[in-house]
Amino acid sequence: MARVLVYTTPGPGNIYPVVPTLLELRERGHELHVRTRDTEAERMRSLGLDATAIDPRILEIEIDDYRARSQVDAMMRLLNAIAARGRIEIETVCRDIDEFHPDVLLIDATAQGAGYAAEASGLPWAHYCPFPPSLRSAEAPPFGHGVAPARGPAGRVRDRFLYWLTERLTRRHVKELNELRGALGLAPLTSFEEQFRKSDRFILFTAEPYEYPRSDWPENVRLVGPGTWGPEGEAPAWLEAETRPIVLVTASTELQADARLIATALAGLADESLAVVATTAAHDPASFTAPANAHVERFLAHDPIISRAACVISHGGQGTTQKALAAGVPVCVVPFCRDQFDVARHVVVADAGVRLSPHRLNPRRLRRAVRKAMTKRVGAEQVAAGFARAGGAPAAADALEDLVVASGQPAGGGIGVPSRS
Repeated sequence: MARVLVYTTPGPGNIYPVVPTLLELRERGHELHVRTRDTEAERMRSLGLDATAIDPRILEIEIDDYRARSQVDAMMRLLNAIAARGRIEIETVCRDIDEFHPDVLLIDATAQGAGYAAEASGLPWAHYCPFPPSLRSAEAPPFGHGVAPARGPAGRVRDRFLYWLTERLTRRHVKELNELRGALGLAPLTSFEEQFRKSDRFILFTAEPYEYPRSDWPENVRLVGPGTWGPEGEAPAWLEAETRPIVLVTASTELQADARLIATALAGLADESLAVVATTAAHDPASFTAPANAHVERFLAHDPIISRAACVISHGGQGTTQKALAAGVPVCVVPFCRDQFDVARHVVVADAGVRLSPHRLNPRRLRRAVRKAMTKRVGAEQVAAGFARAGGAPAAADALEDLVVASGQPAGGGIGVPSRS
């Protein structure tokens, strides 16, 4: 049995994907200590996991990229908040290592400071990443620009330029990160993506063909498919009697500028022979006008609805997108910020749905996009098959146990798992 220290950043999109892996590790007999936001720590304890709240100062550092006037401005706001949180993460993880004496650490890739503390500890450690990876490749486009894989010489020139541009835009952020690393005695980074090659394992919660195939994955990367866990909830009473095709439209659980996606979907699909289910999350459901064919709630359990859905309309959060695709349900993605442009492009390249620019969002265009998306079920089912082949939580748990075995620590229920180190 090994002691595993787990650190997550606050957003449900960071926490929920790792839950199946944590439950798998617990079933194998490992002792877990999970650091997550206060409300989710309570939820994790209800699952039988030892969980405590992250430092409340983390929550005071707002990620305000929804106020940005451009995609570059949004990226800078996001990176500034991550760097500010990093100082507190280092304090927390260093203290937890001293108190908990873990054998291995599992760190959210967005928690950059926590990753540096893990690296400096000398202990075996892994990143987990529920988002498209920021890993440079000769065979895939750079993260953050939402472009398709290159075709031909012109495409390769485009990618070289975009990689150069990304390094230029993140130069100041890398300097801030190197200040954090220097305080821990770690070597400076030469690029933003280099930090994700430092972990002993980089557990990526996705898989091909949704993720772009490439032959130059770093040696530490393991693609295991998405973690599709969500809080349990009963199916709404009206669902069983509903015979019309269902379209689920969702907003982010973190405040973003995606309220108009809900409003546009309700207006655009009002006269369709569909049942529209809208979950507004960070937005007040009372602020929307629901037509006769719609159900509008702040939260509903998505699993029973997705299992019946003909299409899911999403802002492009990877969690909701991959959950729909894992069920073989095509998606219509309207990206607003962060990694959502890349998520939308992955969907289109996999032929598992469609992308609609937020600048072109109106009821007519969204209605047309949904109709087109509903013809993409074959592509969605191919993605679902790829996800299933990747191995899921058992594969992620194997990847972490390998580190324990390689370090000479006794592993729990995973004894006998062949090493992948």
